[in-house]
Amino acid sequence: MNLSYITRPQVSLKEALKRLDQAASGILFVLDDNDRLIGALSDGDARRAILAGASLEKDIAGVFNKTPHTLQVENFDREVASRLFLERRIKVIPLIDHDGHLKDVLTWDVFFAAEDVPPAPAPVGKIDVPVVIMAGGKGTRLAPFTNVLPKPLIPIGEKTILELIVDEFHKYGVQTFHLTVNYRGEMIRAYMDGLDRDYDVAYAWEKDFCGTAGSLTLVREQIRGDLIVSNCDIIVKANYADVLQFHRENKAMLTVVSAIQHHAIPYGVIDFKPGGVVASIREKPEYTVNINTGVYVLSRECLDLIPEGEFFHMTHLIEALLAKGEKVMTYPVNENDYIDIGQWSEYHSAIDRMKRN
Repeated sequence: MNLSYITRPQVSLKEALKRLDQAASGILFVLDDNDRLIGALSDGDARRAILAGASLEKDIAGVFNKTPHTLQVENFDREVASRLFLERRIKVIPLIDHDGHLKDVLTWDVFFAAEDVPPAPAPVGKIDVPVVIMAGGKGTRLAPFTNVLPKPLIPIGEKTILELIVDEFHKYGVQTFHLTVNYRGEMIRAYMDGLDRDYDVAYAWEKDFCGTAGSLTLVREQIRGDLIVSNCDIIVKANYADVLQFHRENKAMLTVVSAIQHHAIPYGVIDFKPGGVVASIREKPEYTVNINTGVYVLSRECLDLIPEGEFFHMTHLIEALLAKGEKVMTYPVNENDYIDIGQWSEYHSAIDRMKRN
């Protein structure tokens, strides 16, 4: 049995988040001291706990689901297992004995390997909003590639960055994409218009570089409701139906999709008092933070706050909303659900991660 699926209730939420990143299924099975299955922890469970203010240092005892779907090994029935997979759209099912001990896990891919069934559960839910992809930047961090190609057309495996971003939204039913273009924009249009695709692409042309939000004024008249905005050098594997529902249920003006990141400092960190008196020393401490991924859900009213023809970043828009007392929310995803392709140090890592996904 793959031990990456297993955790204990005493484990901290921070440690569980790391293990969720390692588990391809996005779920952990929680065992007691006698190896009995007492629950399951999904990334959704962890997200709800974080948004509710749970400390990352606290254990997961009050966070995980106490009633996961299970099957018993003694009376295993393949038809029952198939129905559970297909009806519940889950990726993995724990197999327990009559005493509740976890004996194995059954994964979707292995179970359906020889059958004519989709290789993995399709996303649940569709979204009814357009997506704006900010594709106008020069991509100087990816030179020398971007001396020839615009950043959105840099290949990751068999597809370009831009196609991978579009695919991530298209599988949730998005049919309308707006690309704001500038640097080598004609190459982007020629490439996208040459694809055999079943979605619509419109182009908005920047005369000058307008920042990460300024070019949204170019699509303002075409937008009637909520929209999603994405940078063109990142891929975020979020459940976008859930993200949009989260935004609307919270009546937010803007929702930032954030990623939980764990950063270890490879040195001892000294805390000291005035005058240089050492108070403590922490050996290689680790910090967990939420970082901005560059994907946002915006209500239509946000676009009216963006000045025409000025350099304006998304951070400026968020500051303007907060100054007006408007609600800005964040929707956190796990570390491995965020792939940054915007610099060479991340490029080869991104290719490897996309292959694994």
